[in-house]
Amino acid sequence: MHEDRREDPRTPIELKVEYKRLNSFFADYTRNISHGGTFIRTEKPLPIGTEFMFQLHVPMLDEPLSLRGKVQWIVKPEDANEDAEPGMGIGFIYSSEAQRARIKTAVENLMIDSLGPVIHEKLIRKTAD
Repeated sequence: MHEDRREDPRTPIELKVEYKRLNSFFADYTRNISHGGTFIRTEKPLPIGTEFMFQLHVPMLDEPLSLRGKVQWIVKPEDANEDAEPGMGIGFIYSSEAQRARIKTAVENLMIDSLGPVIHEKLIRKTAD
């Protein structure tokens, strides 16, 4: 299943995500986030391979993060169950190393706020081995 494709540790967190699809605006929520991407809960996932712009509302930032993402995998509503909510796994597409560093810092701060510094450090150390 899609769980095996994750390269970075993920933190369970709910953040508001806004994006446009076919001239309609959507506001959905993340389920988790890592340095490399996020999962957006939605009843109407975009097709795999779709690239799109979205805004991620992060409480500690004054303005939302504007990001480009690509749909890596989806869970259709009819395929959802207690272990998999409907939605789409998004891989971040960075425009520069500076943007990558900024997002990495924001995600690490979210992880520390959500998990605490000790668990965050153990999680990071575990994936580095």
